[in-house]
Amino acid sequence: MNTTPSPMSWRKADNIAGRPWRGRVREYDLFKELTIGVVVVGLLVVGLSAIFSSPDDPGVTLKSWATTAPSDFVATATAELGGTSDTAGYGPPYNATPDATQKLGFIDLQAMSGVRLPVDTANAFVVNPLKTLARPPAALATWTAATAQEQTTWTANYSTALAAAPNGDPAHVAAGSYGPVPALTGALLGMAGDGNLDGVLQNGGQPYNLDYTPTILFLGDGSYFQNLAATAHLTGDQWGVMNETGNTPGQSWLWLFSLFYQIEPFKSSPNADILVVTVMLVLSFALTLIPFIPGLRSLPRKIPVHRLIWRDYYRNR
Repeated sequence: MNTTPSPMSWRKADNIAGRPWRGRVREYDLFKELTIGVVVVGLLVVGLSAIFSSPDDPGVTLKSWATTAPSDFVATATAELGGTSDTAGYGPPYNATPDATQKLGFIDLQAMSGVRLPVDTANAFVVNPLKTLARPPAALATWTAATAQEQTTWTANYSTALAAAPNGDPAHVAAGSYGPVPALTGALLGMAGDGNLDGVLQNGGQPYNLDYTPTILFLGDGSYFQNLAATAHLTGDQWGVMNETGNTPGQSWLWLFSLFYQIEPFKSSPNADILVVTVMLVLSFALTLIPFIPGLRSLPRKIPVHRLIWRDYYRNR
C-alpha cells in the first residue's frame, strides 16, 4: 500500500499562508513609507541628474555656424564652390570622384553602390540656395557664365587669400583675382545668418522634408562642427559618443564602433569605414550563431556565473 502523500495533500497539510501569525505586531504607516520613498528617490534623481546628466545643448544649425564662426563658414563655402571640400571628393554615393572609394581587399563596395545621392557642392550648397533669394546677387550671373577653369582659378585664389588673412577674416583679405567668389560667399553668409539657409537646404523644394543630409554634409566640411565635438570631448580619441535630440539619451551602443577606429589596423587605414563595418557585421552574425556553435554555446555552463547570481537556489542542490 502506497502511503506517500500526494502533492495536493501536502499543500493542504502545510498551508503556511493559512496559519495565524504569532510573532510581534506593530503599526505600519504605508502612506508615510510611500511618501518618504518618493521624496528620497526624487531628491536622488534630481541631484544625480544635476551632477552626472549629459548636457542639453541647443541644436547646431547653419545660422549658429554663420554667427559664431563666419570665417570658417566663408572658407567652407569657397571650398564647396571650388569642388575641394570633403564632400566634393568623397565619391559614391555623392559623386564619382576617381580613387576616392574605400575597398575591402580587391572588392570596391563603395563603387558598387553607385552615385545614388548626387551632390554638386557648388550648386547644392551655394548657387541654388542663393537663387531662392528675393533679390539674388548679380554675381551669380558672372559665376554661371564663367568657364570651369575660371571658376577653379577664382576659388583657389580666394581660398589661399583667406588662409593668409588674419584669423581667416574675409574683411582682411588682400586684393586679388577672385571674380564673383567673395560676393557669392558673402551673400551666402548673410543668408545663413538670417536663418534662411537652414530651411532651403533641408526642404529641398518639398514640404515636410526631414532629410538633413545636405545640411550635415555642409557642416561636416567645415571645422566649426568638429571643434564643437572636441570641446564637448566627443572626438574618437576621447572615447565620447553622443547623439541627442532634446533630452534623449545618447547612443551608448556605438562605443564598439568607436573602439575599432582607435586601434590598428583600422586607425591608419584609408579603408577604415568599410573595415569597421565589416568587422561589426561579422561579430553580429557570430552573435546570432552562438546557440549553434559547439564549445561556444557551452561556455555559460563552464563559467558558472549564473550560480553566483542564483546562489540561494544552488546552495542546497
